[in-house]
Amino acid sequence: MPSTYTCLHYHLVFSTKDHIRYIHADWRPRLHAYIGGIVKNLNGTPLAVGGIEDHGHILMGLKTTHRLDYVVRDIKADSSAFVRKEFEKKFTWQPGYSAFTVSPTGVDAVRRYVLNQESHHKKVSFKEEYVDLLERSGTVYDERYLW
Repeated sequence: MPSTYTCLHYHLVFSTKDHIRYIHADWRPRLHAYIGGIVKNLNGTPLAVGGIEDHGHILMGLKTTHRLDYVVRDIKADSSAFVRKEFEKKFTWQPGYSAFTVSPTGVDAVRRYVLNQESHHKKVSFKEEYVDLLERSGTVYDERYLW
């Protein structure tokens, strides 16, 4: 086979430190756009960025040459610096994150899910959402370290 073809989509979820509701609705779209720009600058493909006051979701495509942990590190560090400079001096993300692979047939559904976080969280708390994502994906976790 002379060429390599991949289709690698990831759904990232991470929270603000201590789940503090830092991300205000009036500047949230700028943060989401900025995060999309970070993904582009890392040579990834931002497909959707969403979230609410205390957490964010990113759906993105990456190449085989990307290291997911480095990508997440750069997204969180660069976006934290942006928020601290522009909006909230005490802002920081939590140390960890969750990442889920998304099949090509699931991309549209996950995109809608990421972009509709505000309406989703009128019915479901972040804690309920996060545990559900972990359980539905079969991700092993220790509840002592979730909150």
